Amino acid sequence: MSELLKGFTRSQHETLLFDWPLWARKDQLPPLGNWLLWLIMGGRGAGKTRAGAEWVKGMALGRRPFCGRSVGRIALIGETFADVRDVMIEGVSGILSVHGKWERPIWKKTQRQLEWKNGAIAQAFSSEDPDSLRGPQFDVAWSDELCKWRYAEETWDMLQFGLRLGERPRQLVTTTPRSMPLLCRLMRDPHTILTKSTTMANAAHLSEGFLEMVKERYEGSRLGRQELNGELIEDRQDSLWQRNQIEKLMVKKAPELERVVVAIDPPVSAHKKSDACGLVVAGLAPDGHAYILADETLSQAAPLRWAKAAIELYHTYQAGRIVAEVNQGGDMVTSILQQVDAQVPVKAVRANRGKYIRAEPIALLYERGLIHHVGSLPKLEDELCDFGLDGLSSGKSPDRLDALVWALSDLMLIINKNPKIRNI
Repeated sequence: MSELLKGFTRSQHETLLFDWPLWARKDQLPPLGNWLLWLIMGGRGAGKTRAGAEWVKGMALGRRPFCGRSVGRIALIGETFADVRDVMIEGVSGILSVHGKWERPIWKKTQRQLEWKNGAIAQAFSSEDPDSLRGPQFDVAWSDELCKWRYAEETWDMLQFGLRLGERPRQLVTTTPRSMPLLCRLMRDPHTILTKSTTMANAAHLSEGFLEMVKERYEGSRLGRQELNGELIEDRQDSLWQRNQIEKLMVKKAPELERVVVAIDPPVSAHKKSDACGLVVAGLAPDGHAYILADETLSQAAPLRWAKAAIELYHTYQAGRIVAEVNQGGDMVTSILQQVDAQVPVKAVRANRGKYIRAEPIALLYERGLIHHVGSLPKLEDELCDFGLDGLSSGKSPDRLDALVWALSDLMLIINKNPKIRNI
């Protein structure tokens, strides 16, 4: 190859460097046919972002094999505005990086839009604000990491109403999969072309140390199949929770609440292999429904750190008290919390039954439609839907679940007259 390039000028070298169809893998190039949605489902580092950025570039400049002529308006949607900016636009594989300097669009941060010399415009949107998609209209759209979107259904719906320019509006979705109704529907849609890519397919562009680590630690596991192979992993059949059940009861905002508690499931220690510190905020409405307001679980947190975090949540959400499990740390748990703020009321709780038995009555409340998550809480939901008779499939401690169980038990089960439910 070096011999072949010797007679090339600098300009020709640069042109070749930015000729994506020359370098791309087959799964990174748009499929043939009269499709409406191209869904790239892949593992971490599989090259999904690069494929998305190149597709946007090709559509904006009217390059083949992307399209026959340039499009005028493009929507860019990510989990947050920061993700759109830092990953989709300014990232190492983002839109700006895949353009040669002679064709690069201007990034107007204050207006949150990219402008090409030919007049094409790409506008940035966040899944945290679905209503921002009301009004604008587009020829095409690139949606990145769909499975991390906070208000996925609402944002997706608003986007569909905006795709009304051109003869045949198209859209690209790039995501690492997670079992969620929206993704499952898109996969089944006859207008969708599904492309799968794995982390290992992009090994030439990834650190050898990273590849060795993830293969050793995650290969073959449920998490590895999802995060490395880009497989959609459905809920466990023996799980106490199901995703469609949780997402069906999800709300955008909680009503006026009578009581709010912060529940904490502290770890024994704070070394690298220690459990996380479960931190969940929940509230009870006058009609008897409970709302999960936040999951702020911390990894490998020292006692003073998780105590300060719990106290901060207490004040932020104007909670009535902190509910803390003391099986692991005994009086130390309440003592540390009181050292941070002696005025905060702390209720110490102690588990005298197994996690599954304690979780069952809480899962029953979900089945009865009494528990609502305020927005998406993906890490908590993943843990709930992966919890069966033998615990989590990873073998790790379900710290988020434990904190949620303590919060809802304090809000709802202690006032239940049924002793079989009350005595957890």
